[in-house]
This record gives sequence, structure tokens and C-alpha cells, in this order.
Amino acid sequence: MTSDQERHIDSIRLTVGAGTDRGLRRELNEDSFVAAAPLFAVADGMGGHEAGEVASRICVETLAEYARERPLGAAQMQQLLVDADRRIRIAAASRAGTTVTGAALVEERNMPYWLVFNVGDSRTYRLNQGKLEQVSIDHSEVQELLEAGRITAQEALVHPRRHVVTRALGTGDDAEPDFWMLPVEPGDRLLICSDGLTSEVSDAHIYSILTSTPRPQDAVQALIQAALRSGGRDNITVLVVDAADTAREAEQEATAPRPEAEESNTLPRPLPGGPGTAPTEGEL
Repeated sequence: MTSDQERHIDSIRLTVGAGTDRGLRRELNEDSFVAAAPLFAVADGMGGHEAGEVASRICVETLAEYARERPLGAAQMQQLLVDADRRIRIAAASRAGTTVTGAALVEERNMPYWLVFNVGDSRTYRLNQGKLEQVSIDHSEVQELLEAGRITAQEALVHPRRHVVTRALGTGDDAEPDFWMLPVEPGDRLLICSDGLTSEVSDAHIYSILTSTPRPQDAVQALIQAALRSGGRDNITVLVVDAADTAREAEQEATAPRPEAEESNTLPRPLPGGPGTAPTEGEL
């Protein structure tokens, strides 16, 4: 995508930016993504020459094929990831795998929710009310060391095994996804990315870009450029999804106070050079 894409789902308007870059060190781009409402996902393939690209592509194609035709929910997403794991193992004979993370816009009890899912060390973040939160939890050796208290957060950033994942689709013994259900709130901004971004750009820098760049596609490009400037040692894929509540916007528009029409024959006028209040600019 080269520009923001806008989608409306019930009362939620989504504006989406997406981009991917091979980086400065890799010969191939083994990342794949889908950014088509109600589903947004990034897959980071691994497994050697072209095999990783095949694994990530099969993953996002499996998700996208279903999402285009049927509603999504937790049970459907669980089964889709099982199907993607099976398809990758058949196609690549377990010699390739992929991480995957993302979010689907779903409805529960007539309320919109983000269904966030994750396998591996690609990440999904949510920016809301000025706070950036990493929703997904890395499935990696370094994360396990961090949780056990054996290394610090600063040591995790430079640990030699920080790229070793403990769960993946298509390879290994564990492909179990994690899920989170988050109510959609007006002003939500989701960031979904491969570790080619987070291994190069700190959360503080990511936060700065997300909070200072209004248009999702501009934010995507700024994040990719930040990763390239920091070394670009891996493929970089970034999705930014903004959510707005169109029903609430319409209600606010309908109830917003309107400036009264000025009646020139009844309103007092300040004398030239005398005290008076300048007219207030009304809403357009």
C-alpha cells in the first residue's frame, strides 16, 4: 500500500497504512502481510532460501481466504492458524516456519472487539489515550530468560539469542497461539510489525513516531525508515490501523453547539478604539 486505506465495519471506521521493506542485509523479503478489514496480520518467515517466504505467504493466504467470505471469531481464528500450520508443514516438509501476529475486528454481544493473536516474536501494540502497550508476548528464548529474572530488559535488547523463537507455525513442536480480546475504543491505533522493526527501533522511538504522525501510511513509512537508519538488518513489515467510532462521531456532530447567526440590527457594536470582544470563529 502506498496510501491510507479506509474501511467501514458497522459503526467502526478503520484507516490503514501498510508497508514492507527487504532491509539492507537480506537478499529476500520473507515477510508477508494481509491488511484487509476485518483482518490485519504480519507473518515473518524463516527457514533458508525462499522457504521462509513460502511459509509466511501460505500463512497470510490461509487467513485472508477465510476472512473475505466469513465472519471471524476466536474459534474460527484458532482453526485458521491450525490450518495454516498444517499447510506449511505439507508444503515445506517442516523445513520452514513463520511467526504471525495481528488483530481481527470482531463482534461480541453487539460490541466491537480486537481479537489479537500471536505465535512467535512479531508484535502487536495498541496506542490508546497516549499510552503505548505491547499486547502480544514474544515466544522467544530471551522472553523466557526475562520472565525468569535471569536477564534485564536492557540485556534482552542485545542478547545473542534474541532472535530464537520458541513457537512458530510450520515447524517445531509448539505452534499454539495466544489470544487477547480488547474492546475497541475510539482513537485506538494498532501497530502490527515483524521483529525487523522492534529489533532496530526502541519502544520509546516507536511511541514518538506514532504520536506525532497522524496519517497511518505516513507513520508506516516513518517507522520503516527509522529501522533502516538503525541498520536494517532484517526484513521490516509494518501495519498501522486507526479506529474511529462513526456512530459517536455522528452523535457529537449532531449535538455540537452551533454559533448563533449574527443580527446586525440588535447586537451592540464596540466604539472605534473602545473596549469590545472580537467575534469568535465558528465551526466549519
